[in-house]
Amino acid sequence: MTETMTELPVSIEDIHEAKNVVKQYGRVTPLIQSMFLTAQTGGQVFLKLENMQLTGSFKFRGAFNKIAHLTQAEKDKGVIAVSAGNHAQGVALTSKLLGIQSTIVMPETAPKAKVEATEGYGSKVILHGSGFDEAKAYCEKIVEETGVTYIPPYDDEFVMAGQGTIGLEILDSIWDVDTVIVPVGGGGLIAGIAVAMKTFNPNINIIGVQADNIHGMTASFRAGHKIGHKEAATIADGCAVEFPGNLTFEVVEDLVDDMVTVSEEEIELAMKDLIQRTKIVVEGAGGLATAAILSGKVDKYVNGKKVVAVVSGGNVDLNRITDVIGHFSVANELK
Repeated sequence: MTETMTELPVSIEDIHEAKNVVKQYGRVTPLIQSMFLTAQTGGQVFLKLENMQLTGSFKFRGAFNKIAHLTQAEKDKGVIAVSAGNHAQGVALTSKLLGIQSTIVMPETAPKAKVEATEGYGSKVILHGSGFDEAKAYCEKIVEETGVTYIPPYDDEFVMAGQGTIGLEILDSIWDVDTVIVPVGGGGLIAGIAVAMKTFNPNINIIGVQADNIHGMTASFRAGHKIGHKEAATIADGCAVEFPGNLTFEVVEDLVDDMVTVSEEEIELAMKDLIQRTKIVVEGAGGLATAAILSGKVDKYVNGKKVVAVVSGGNVDLNRITDVIGHFSVANELK
């Protein structure tokens, strides 16, 4: 396992180095036991609260690590990123902290709260395309035409290393963890965490979760090669990536133990239960790991084990929360 990992795009040394960089501003986020999820399962379930990270998402870690490693010439050109919202805020805040001009391309469907937060950090926001992949193509066009420095959302060694610092924090608190369940979009988060965890103990189960509606990484994982998948929009907009990254897929294929998908109903139920039972406000993507646990689809990795579910972000429009709570309120009234 160790020999394989040394050949991967990101190493444990990269992640330890990223930890020293990110700690300049980043938070060590809480890791708490969920008594509700523990009671619902046959295992001890803990939540890694990345919704409490700066900008309300784990994405600050990777964005800061990447931008901090740019040359002065690259910084002087300004930076640009494409994002459904969370990477946007990570890049925007990092740029503000480091005194760099930034532009963010976001899909026209990006949640209003994420657009406003990104602009609030001082970035110029360009809305383009009906989804992430169209926005990404437009961002790449701007890079080609202007020479501005591109900050990838996931498919980058420094970004993956930054996200991998979450794995080190989990091990600092629960060194004997058995399973880590991770929301997946392009794969930067799970790739970084997988390297950190598997280097320490190859027997730790790393499980990825995506939405039924859009799960490019899961489809690729099952096929054994990169393919795309998109059927419809998903409430987990932060993970709505049709095609996984090249570098991230390489790590996922080598180190991740399993990938599962959950329905929109299961994601909404997880969001509702996290609010009601644990007093944690999450976005759709942030509820993916919890949805997998509640659905029973990862029981064999949870029963009798110490489990960490990563709550990746909490940047959700208030009207979305109202819709989710209203949905279950109506359902209960009809019973």
